[in-house]
Amino acid sequence: MGCGIVLGKPWSGPLADQVEYRAGSIARRELVKNGAGAVTLFALDAGQVVAEHAAPFDAMIQVVEGRCDVTVAGEVHAVSTHDAVLVPAHSPHALAAPERTKFVLTMLRA
Repeated sequence: MGCGIVLGKPWSGPLADQVEYRAGSIARRELVKNGAGAVTLFALDAGQVVAEHAAPFDAMIQVVEGRCDVTVAGEVHAVSTHDAVLVPAHSPHALAAPERTKFVLTMLRA
């Protein structure tokens, strides 16, 4: 099943509707992936955590629903709907969702 998003064409409805929550889990839907990077929409049920890791690319985390705590290089940022955090390449980062949260992760390959 496609995500309903076609490059160069608009879609109707909120971006957050492109992925559904899964009880006690993390769901994701890749919206775009090519040589320049990837855009992925995540849905985290309350209490879910993305463990600390690092990536070789700059990234942006933009919350589209809910709120979460994003830790970048040891500094915690409270991020709510419509807020974003830029994560530099190779920086350790993690994410914790105290409530149901959806966010877009944009990875930028240099």
